[in-house]
Amino acid sequence: MNNELNSGLPDHDPPGHAGFLIRRLHQISVALFAEECETLDITPTQFGIMLAIAAQPGIDQSTAAEERGVDRATMASIVARLEQNGYIRRVTGRADRRQKLLTLTAAGKKLLAKAQAPAERATERALEPLSPRERKALKRLMEKLVEANNSHGRAKLRLR
Repeated sequence: MNNELNSGLPDHDPPGHAGFLIRRLHQISVALFAEECETLDITPTQFGIMLAIAAQPGIDQSTAAEERGVDRATMASIVARLEQNGYIRRVTGRADRRQKLLTLTAAGKKLLAKAQAPAERATERALEPLSPRERKALKRLMEKLVEANNSHGRAKLRLR
């Protein structure tokens, strides 16, 4: 393995090493989000769902789940908690009674506004070691991997 890539890491390449690094980066990203948002009652997944709802008020629960790649069971749990905490409102669709339409409440809009800057700081901290050019390249490569492998995910992610 390239020494530059491997600096600070053990000098062996176990099977699935890339998967380990991807998992580790996710753990770090979640930890940084938790640090930055420690005074707020929100997780990264809840934040993402709230962003989807804010962008499309009245979005149905299934579409919001696809927008963020969240499986149905997890989405139901997230929506129930956000509703219980007074951050979203869930109403039954008129045309299709099976649909649950989601909107942010005033409290939800306030929480989302408070979480924006800390969430951005968490991302900035995670990417800090990279140059602007490396950040663009990393984002492009991650998007390429997600697009190529999207069908393997537990939940469907709507690609744009």
